[in-house]
Amino acid sequence: MLIQAALLQGTKLLEEGGIGAPRLTAEVLLGHALQREREYLYGHSDETLPEVAWLHYGRYLHERLNGKPTQYITGRQEFYGRPFRVTPDVLIPRPETEHLIEASLARIQPGRTVLDVGTGSGAIAVTIALETKAQVFATDISPAALCVAIGNARKLQAPVSFVAADLVECFAAQSVDVLVSNPPYVPATDRPVLQREVRDFEPPVALFGGPTGLEIYERLIFAARRVLRPGGWLLMELGYNSVEPARGMLGSGWTEISVAQDLAGLPRVLAAKWTP
Repeated sequence: MLIQAALLQGTKLLEEGGIGAPRLTAEVLLGHALQREREYLYGHSDETLPEVAWLHYGRYLHERLNGKPTQYITGRQEFYGRPFRVTPDVLIPRPETEHLIEASLARIQPGRTVLDVGTGSGAIAVTIALETKAQVFATDISPAALCVAIGNARKLQAPVSFVAADLVECFAAQSVDVLVSNPPYVPATDRPVLQREVRDFEPPVALFGGPTGLEIYERLIFAARRVLRPGGWLLMELGYNSVEPARGMLGSGWTEISVAQDLAGLPRVLAAKWTP
């Protein structure tokens, strides 16, 4: 089978299976099967697809039709212009989280100490380390996730120190200048209505924040009061309908509270300065 025919056949299968962006997905999966970038397909569309690549391509299409996210099939997701390895042990980095990066970079000064809580793939910590001259630490409760994050930091040559911990355990009082986090914020009651790609494949520990989805925000804000130095910043990604409850949890001692919106106009990042 020619590459062009394989691409058309894959696109048709994905379209009939109700998969979003079927052409793009077929291109990504076929490129992955060939161990080539997507651009290769257009310059070699009349070449015969090697048998081993055809077998891999068929398996990838089957996995995607069964709901497995493309990123877990290819093991890759781009974030802030850099390729990150992803596995089912970590949440797939979303473009919306880049707003959290932008808000953080605006508040990080050279030489400051930054802590990324719940690092997952390490996308936030690695990006901040490469974009600033800050000292960056990252925690995660999942050892498997930390293995992925450490691998990404090594591959991208990012100086990040990783710690297996629940939130900010092991960090001393007033030891951090900027605490940044994309915490689990999906209510447990929303599990049945989530897309199957999310519900059945992404790690629950990185998705669900408790019965209401607000429990981790409450714990994180309380922990930030202890580890942040006076004048330090707390920045958190916001979930759906969480902006007002999360803002209400701040209480006294927090100033310069602001909310940044994403490209869809939804509140995405909550920032607050700790001034006890």
